[in-house]
Amino acid sequence: MLSTLSCDGGPESTASLVAAVGRALEGAGAAVVPVAAAAPPTFDLAAHVPEGTAVVIATSGSTSHPKGVLLSAEALRASARATHTRLGGPGRWLLALPPYHVAGLQVLVRSLLAGTSPVLHDARGGFRAEDFRSAGCRYTALVPTQLIRLLRAGGPALEALREFDAVLLGGTRVPPELLGRAREAGVRVVTTYGMSETAGGCVYDGVPLDGVRVRVVSDGDAEGTILLGGPTLATGYLGEPELTARAFADGWFRTDDLGRRHPDGRLEVLGRADDVVITGGVKVSPSAVEAVLREQPGVGDACVVGVADDDWGQIVVAVVVPAEPGGLRPGVEGELADAVRARLGRAAAPKAVRLLTDMPTRGVGKPDRRAVRALFEPRRGDG
Repeated sequence: MLSTLSCDGGPESTASLVAAVGRALEGAGAAVVPVAAAAPPTFDLAAHVPEGTAVVIATSGSTSHPKGVLLSAEALRASARATHTRLGGPGRWLLALPPYHVAGLQVLVRSLLAGTSPVLHDARGGFRAEDFRSAGCRYTALVPTQLIRLLRAGGPALEALREFDAVLLGGTRVPPELLGRAREAGVRVVTTYGMSETAGGCVYDGVPLDGVRVRVVSDGDAEGTILLGGPTLATGYLGEPELTARAFADGWFRTDDLGRRHPDGRLEVLGRADDVVITGGVKVSPSAVEAVLREQPGVGDACVVGVADDDWGQIVVAVVVPAEPGGLRPGVEGELADAVRARLGRAAAPKAVRLLTDMPTRGVGKPDRRAVRALFEPRRGDG
């Protein structure tokens, strides 16, 4: 049995969701399906729901159709307990992310297990740095876009960030430059890696949470596909048994991400396997190109994709966002491409670079690669 709850980000709908999730965790209520206001789920709500399911959370649908991930009470509790153990014990949480995404949902679950009420940063009109306060909370969770805005705002917003014992940062790859700026400013950032299928972040600063298992499967190379296991795993996808069988097998979840393990056991996430660009028969890693672009003076963020090309099969293109408004002068695009060429070779150098004021995003702050790709693809009817 499923109970769909619409969340508009306000105090009333959030309180209703907290109560429903609490009942589901105790096995005293229906499994909860949190959705954005006026955005009904696209998966089959009439499908069989396994016993013990507490929440069905939607994936972002950034690479395929949105799926309903089946999260048991056991998986949610295991994730929350392991998070508190890693961070130094339970405490009050500030909710600054939509609770219909797994990162926001876990703020509610951790609060319930800690016996506290989450404090809401009401963002119904959009996330506003000037309204951000710590409100006496120990912890919060953000995405890079929010952190960038708070650092830019400075003043009370930055002071509030410094008050948290830990600021979990995930949802997408964190640019090293952004991480460095935050830590230099006195913000105790903890980077997280995970997804809906692992009940949220399960690797903190490259180190798996207690009980979480990590494998990197490769064909002899130093990097390969990341597999995740342990008690935080989902039980599958609602109404999609074949997809569940492919993704979940023998206690492991096969991600779409590439990574490498360092000698000390730390996991480095390199990017999605299906983002790799093959140009002229040469494989180019977008994350490697993005890393070089982010190192360049004045660059705050970058997103690299491949677009179809008659001669090369695909070509590498990039959008770049300045670290500060107006921080990149017109004409710098060629210099950015040259920097990539010098470091990674001719094939990796973007054939086109566009400067944007903000990065196109979707879901919980993830770069919208489809939107970026569309900026470079010819429109229908163009000659």
